[in-house]
Amino acid sequence: MLRGVSSINLDAKGRIAIPTRYRTELQDSCKYQMVVTLAVDGQCIGEQGCLWLYPLPEWEKLEMTISKLPTLNKTAVKLKRFLIGNASECEMDGQGRLLLPEKLRTFSTMKKGIVLAGQLNKFEIWNDLAWAEKEKEWMNGNDTEGLDELTNLSF
Repeated sequence: MLRGVSSINLDAKGRIAIPTRYRTELQDSCKYQMVVTLAVDGQCIGEQGCLWLYPLPEWEKLEMTISKLPTLNKTAVKLKRFLIGNASECEMDGQGRLLLPEKLRTFSTMKKGIVLAGQLNKFEIWNDLAWAEKEKEWMNGNDTEGLDELTNLSF
């Protein structure tokens, strides 16, 4: 389970270092084989400032689900283009670093400051300024889209 938020840095070569606390789990679950792609929002367009990073087995589950979507549905086609078309396999090196492809770094405006947020089966990789802006949005409580679907959830 990938959980928690970490502030990390993007190095001059475009690499991020996965925090040590996740490395054993990633070795066990995917032998450090991962897939990074654009994050999408509810309308299947890129979430500015964010990428998704999946352990390979979790990515393969997602690919199977996406492969079953109708090929003539415009939203499904857009989703495939964004997620699958921009996906890139990457492998952690001996120091726990991953190279983020230049195209994805550019799209998500990744600079030095990065936030890595565990999302159970994947990580979100955020530009630190975009993360701070999103945190403000989440905290102000004005975004109630999808709230009805969570009414039966208890903690």
